[in-house]
Amino acid sequence: MLQPNGEFYYPETVSTVPVPIDGDIAIPLGTQGSTTTLVIPGWISAARVWVSQGTLQFFTMQSGNQTWSLVEPSVVSQTDPNIDVEFGFVELTNDATLGLYVNISYVDFVGLAVGISVTTTSNQTQTVSGLSQESVPQICADLQAQEATDGYPWGDLCVTNSSTAELVRILSPGNHIAINSTAFSDYWTSYVDEVWLKYASEPLVINTQASAGNVSCTVSGDELICAGSSRTYAMPAAADIFSCSTGPFEIASTDNDIHLGVVPRLCAAINRSTLLLAGGNVQPALLESQYYSVSTTNHYSRIVHAHSANGVGYAFSYDDVVPDGGVDESGLIAVSDPSLLAVTVQS
Repeated sequence: MLQPNGEFYYPETVSTVPVPIDGDIAIPLGTQGSTTTLVIPGWISAARVWVSQGTLQFFTMQSGNQTWSLVEPSVVSQTDPNIDVEFGFVELTNDATLGLYVNISYVDFVGLAVGISVTTTSNQTQTVSGLSQESVPQICADLQAQEATDGYPWGDLCVTNSSTAELVRILSPGNHIAINSTAFSDYWTSYVDEVWLKYASEPLVINTQASAGNVSCTVSGDELICAGSSRTYAMPAAADIFSCSTGPFEIASTDNDIHLGVVPRLCAAINRSTLLLAGGNVQPALLESQYYSVSTTNHYSRIVHAHSANGVGYAFSYDDVVPDGGVDESGLIAVSDPSLLAVTVQS
């Protein structure tokens, strides 16, 4: 963990239960319009830059093989000491060979709004502005309006401070289900039934966009069967669809490349509700203007994209699925020769 002095701090413990990290890991930011400059002293992988209005608490504990694990702030545990703190983060990897990969993410929640900009050694700049802080309550209002339209608990995704009742964050549907397991339980049922019925009589073609090429899938009984895949695909439940990581979308180390290609594209197609549209029998193939165009869809993702600058930002796990030659809505910036990463904290 990076300290204000520019050096890494390595928290260690022999405790098998989480204990607070007491190192100097909070880097104070200046007033609005100011700049805080840091130099990362080494290569990093699967890292996060956390920003908050107030103090965030991090914990560490000893896990298997006597290694320590970092316990980060949770948005689903009601006993987490950070539950009333407004925060957000940027995800990044800076590799000696591959360069810098960085993105802003709304996969888990919308919180303190941040933007990113990367400048290369050749003075080229890429920017993902993300959300403005004003757009966060607007997203909440749109979710409440969607609930009034279809009766599903979209408005409950808005989370307020337990003391002040001020809006703190907006949970993704998957994280809301983690708190309330019955939420959205039948939301996707009719849509998935229609999809399975359609592809029982015609093939669904998944373009894996890799060496496996196009894979033909057809429904037999209650399962979608994709030629050559290490698995078959049962009808997904709401929690499976919103998470893209459980049920038929689970990925194990033993799964083959075809399954690895099918899962992201099938789950993205369901979240974006493109499987029943004209041309939806090939995935991915449709334009982003056709995403979320039917009543049963991932309205959280739809609304977040609508309020994001240029419609860009990860709003579900496989939001980086894009047809060949299409527009990437995920907001990932990847450069091989980075010189500067700027993180803008909206206030």
